[in-house]
Amino acid sequence: MTEHVVKKHFNTAGPCNPAWHYMVPPLPRVPEAHGLAMDGGYFVLHAPRQTGKTTFLRAFAKQLTGESVVTALYASCETASAAGDDHVAAQDAIVSRLVAQAEQQLPVSLRPPPFEVTSVETRFIDFLRHWSEHSPRNLVLLLDEIDALVGQSLISVLRQLRDGFADRPARAPWSVMLCGLRDVRDYKMASGGDASRLGSSSPFNVKVKSLRLDNFHDSDVRDLLAQHTAETGQAFDADATARLVELAGGQPWLVNALAREVLDEMKVVDTIHRAHLDEAKERLVLARATHLDSLVSKLAEPRVRHVIEPILAGETTSIDSVFNDDVAYVVDLGLVKAEPLRMANPIYSEVVARVLAQPVQQNVLADPRTFVVRWVSAKPGAFISRRT
Repeated sequence: MTEHVVKKHFNTAGPCNPAWHYMVPPLPRVPEAHGLAMDGGYFVLHAPRQTGKTTFLRAFAKQLTGESVVTALYASCETASAAGDDHVAAQDAIVSRLVAQAEQQLPVSLRPPPFEVTSVETRFIDFLRHWSEHSPRNLVLLLDEIDALVGQSLISVLRQLRDGFADRPARAPWSVMLCGLRDVRDYKMASGGDASRLGSSSPFNVKVKSLRLDNFHDSDVRDLLAQHTAETGQAFDADATARLVELAGGQPWLVNALAREVLDEMKVVDTIHRAHLDEAKERLVLARATHLDSLVSKLAEPRVRHVIEPILAGETTSIDSVFNDDVAYVVDLGLVKAEPLRMANPIYSEVVARVLAQPVQQNVLADPRTFVVRWVSAKPGAFISRRT
């Protein structure tokens, strides 16, 4: 079969593939992760949606295994989210996913051996214990979408990892990275909002560190655009590049979405100018793509509105522990930036403002024509205003 060659493009859906997509090198974006994994750390990586977490995890697992010191496996917990509070079903889903991913990512000699369930209550850690005992290398487990788990399922998985920590590396993974939208302090929300349900104020108290995957730096954005120019000869002029940097605020999905809108939807074939980026921004805002809608859906949460509404209104808010926790949560979602507190980028600001104003607009009963100002000449050089 003839191999299909994919023309490189700006990616707005799923993890990046270097053969298909323009991309920022993923591994340098989290430089501390390698040392933590090799030292046997249990740690957390968190970042907003569509910032490159899965791309990093896949590349990181490949790097670690390729160094021939540990066996690293990436797997997502997303399929287990449908189990809800049924922690037995959630464990079944995760273990099945681990086995399937091992077959894709690892050579036969490093895959988990056949496993028989002895206790459905602890199937997850029993599977990891069995694999650790028979593995020729220490295991490093990279669990993506950990906060897709809820209630008793999340509690069960975290407790089993915590219980196995003292038995590593002979009977438990040497290192575990949990990856999701939120830092570990917010896992209590997914467990039902009560930290005591996890038996600890810190649900993953064997954690040595929380890492955050930051947005692109300006130099990353310029490098991404330069890759397109090198591939096609089409350039983003200096003003267009600066405008894209400004509009996206470094948010990786927005960087790619703006460039893709200009190239694939607007079909610009010559040099790209600032006006093209302004038009692309308007099109994205009006289209309310899935990424933007997923953020807008968070406005239903009181703790999100508590932070965002004063920012948009230009008001100050009393700083207390509750507000600080809310700010940390909304920063983790990627909607705002801290110090100073502000919206993360102009596009989020515009989309959120339009959504919050929509109920008011829908309840305005006056004829829009009554708000039109007509300028009428009184005499040469002078004008008066008259409402229609």
